[in-house]
Amino acid sequence: MIDSNDEQQQTSDEVNAEQLVRNNIGWMLVVAERILGERALAEDAVQEAFLSAFQGLDKFENRSSLKTWLHRITVNTALMKIRKLKRLAEQPVDEYLSEFDQNECRVEFNWSHLASTANIVANNEASEQIHAAIKKLPDAYRIVLLLRDIEGYTTDEVVQRLGISESNVKVRLHRGRAALKNLIEPLLRDEGL
Repeated sequence: MIDSNDEQQQTSDEVNAEQLVRNNIGWMLVVAERILGERALAEDAVQEAFLSAFQGLDKFENRSSLKTWLHRITVNTALMKIRKLKRLAEQPVDEYLSEFDQNECRVEFNWSHLASTANIVANNEASEQIHAAIKKLPDAYRIVLLLRDIEGYTTDEVVQRLGISESNVKVRLHRGRAALKNLIEPLLRDEGL
């Protein structure tokens, strides 16, 4: 026979779990999709992240906020999914990097018109174009750039999460930033991407 207190507790837990999902699913999907680059993979990762969170809820020690804890779980789940897909292998980024002349000086293009910051910010498409440019980067560079510059992880935290050397993180971050700069230059020159 089921005790009415047990039934009430189960109902309360279900309501709390549903509220936890509703309050966090949106931003978790954004984080996972930024890392994975695909909505379907992000949805799978978030589902797995919630499963991990619910299974480990008794281990949550309140040293950080629940959102911070869920963020870590989401990032780690997305990174594990990438590892399973073997998408972190070194990939060429050269096609997005600057060109150099015979004196090994970077070739700069003349800008006839520079878009104002206000125009870039006001342009609703600018954000979409920047996200599209980030998605063009090879995974190995995109993920390091996202973790460091967008998610705010330190270099040491990226090293731990990706299992690569500090120098490798720094090189990928530098090359990823350089490639992204070249990809978004048309936007800054007010030419669109």
